[in-house]
Amino acid sequence: MSKKNKPDSRGYVYSTDPNFGFESVENNIETLPPQQQKLRLKLDTRQRAGKAVTVVQGYVGSLETMETLGRQLRNHCGTGGSVKDGDIIVQGDQRDKVLQWLIKTGYSLTKRI
Repeated sequence: MSKKNKPDSRGYVYSTDPNFGFESVENNIETLPPQQQKLRLKLDTRQRAGKAVTVVQGYVGSLETMETLGRQLRNHCGTGGSVKDGDIIVQGDQRDKVLQWLIKTGYSLTKRI
């Protein structure tokens, strides 16, 4: 059985306003080249039940390029992870591997916290 009022991709189901129109939210953030990115690596265990994760902070760019970078880092380290709230999260203490990969691919202004 299908629902009559299916939500669209923005979460709207129905509006009673006759003048209602969807406003497109565009993410026009320019992605900086790797040489200008100021990334920070951090080991975090907060709110993760004591499990350690490596967090890459400070990436300036679109969400698609950030997800691509996160996927490449996770593939290089052979672990899982995600992209949340502007941070790239890689499971485990992978700071050395992530730092070496970032320097090898041209991210020269990387700091380890």
